[in-house]
Amino acid sequence: MRRIGIAASKMSKGSLLGYNLCVILIACLFSLLVFLICGFAILPIVFLVFLVLHAVKVTGFHTEWIHVFKICLLFLGVVTGIFTVIAIVKNLQLTKNKT
Repeated sequence: MRRIGIAASKMSKGSLLGYNLCVILIACLFSLLVFLICGFAILPIVFLVFLVLHAVKVTGFHTEWIHVFKICLLFLGVVTGIFTVIAIVKNLQLTKNKT
């Protein structure tokens, strides 16, 4: 999380507003990247569970597997959002540092 602040300070070149905007942009883009990578990793796993349960002839899961995927993405989004908010709050600056 500290690396977000380091990268934002190098990108903003001394501007406090630019620094805060860079922190928000970097944190949001990184969380989007993590969400997409994890979401595409969850999709084949849920699909494989669907195929295994389809082979065993478990009833009721044929139409419900997409809902399981949606619930997984919902929880992934909540966890990613919490970490993003923590990273943004940790790196935002209200006053300019004197150093």
